Amino acid sequence: MDFRRIQGLPPYVFTIIDGLKVEARRAGRDVVDLGFGNPDLPSPQIAVDKLAEAAHNTRNHRYSSSRGIPKLREAVADLYMRRFGVTLDPEREIISTIGAKEGFSHLMWVLLQPGDTAIVPTPSYPIHIWGPYFAGASTLQVPVGDGDDGSGYIDRVIEAWELGAPKPRVVVLSFPHNPTTTTVELADLQRLVDWARERDVALVHDLAYADMCFDGWQPPSIMQCEGAKEVAVELYSLTKSYSMAGWRVAFMVGRTDVIAALTQLKSYLDYGTFQPIQIAATVTLNEAHEYPAELSRIYESRRNALVDGLSRAGWEIHRPRGTMFAWARIPEPYAEMGSIEFATHLIRECDVAVSPGVGFGAGGDDFVRFALIENEHRIGQATRSIKRGLTRLQG
Repeated sequence: MDFRRIQGLPPYVFTIIDGLKVEARRAGRDVVDLGFGNPDLPSPQIAVDKLAEAAHNTRNHRYSSSRGIPKLREAVADLYMRRFGVTLDPEREIISTIGAKEGFSHLMWVLLQPGDTAIVPTPSYPIHIWGPYFAGASTLQVPVGDGDDGSGYIDRVIEAWELGAPKPRVVVLSFPHNPTTTTVELADLQRLVDWARERDVALVHDLAYADMCFDGWQPPSIMQCEGAKEVAVELYSLTKSYSMAGWRVAFMVGRTDVIAALTQLKSYLDYGTFQPIQIAATVTLNEAHEYPAELSRIYESRRNALVDGLSRAGWEIHRPRGTMFAWARIPEPYAEMGSIEFATHLIRECDVAVSPGVGFGAGGDDFVRFALIENEHRIGQATRSIKRGLTRLQG
């Protein structure tokens, strides 16, 4: 039997490294896993306590609302006013999603169909590339760049749209960016919004790392741009900001007709997140205001331990100012390997697991991604092992 929509899906290359990691651990080796970006820090205690309380109330065991309970949407509106100075209408400009991946994927269904094109960054978080394909559309992949200057992606998006045929209907962006950690400033987002308003292009901004920022820098929301609500929607998630990955709570905010379209689709697909989780998320947003900053300080310390430790090993990498990752070009003495072979080498020779850059698109094969999901002690152990194992760096 031929299976629809998954034909053409490449093997999930991260499973290759995961298999090698499991094999090494079975052999008794202590592998430091800096691969999968799965937060290791606990969710806020207030969220756990409220979830337990709400789950004991049998009235919360019934179907909920697919767009999110009213008080949860009100809490998101309060968050955007507090964090970004942006006013949102909880009834028309906010919808709850079962995680950002679900929200993004189903959004592509309402924005795209066969024959349509979306501009997406490369390398990129895989669903940003494959979401349009699942909707039957094609993609125009634009290099995102790396470092702290996301303005180059804005320039390349505009150029690609002007030269493309048929004209893409959707532009996908995500800053701070996974995996490259590239960041953008509000002025550049405003430039993109101004451009999109003149061309009836829908902008989709995944702000997954809204609160994971370092060195005093604050990521902007596209909703801060003048006219953004005419062309843009934005995804905000509790996954990283509140270390609530398994809870699957996220939101889409912005352009009212897009929110309405996603609401209509989701009414056929789900009944929303389990209501006790929504209640716990509401209380968390309303009362745990400082938790994202606490998490950010921990990740900043881990970033410093990784970047400084790799530097002592002879591997100089960019110091990211956002996300929970570091995007590292393969050192020159090992550049001929490619990312899968090099990541394999790191496990076998250094007992360190990372993500091969090619898993994020062809533009990532010269890189590997480190996830800051271990404490400073374990990260230090990893960088010392890398120094011992990457012998070509010492020559």
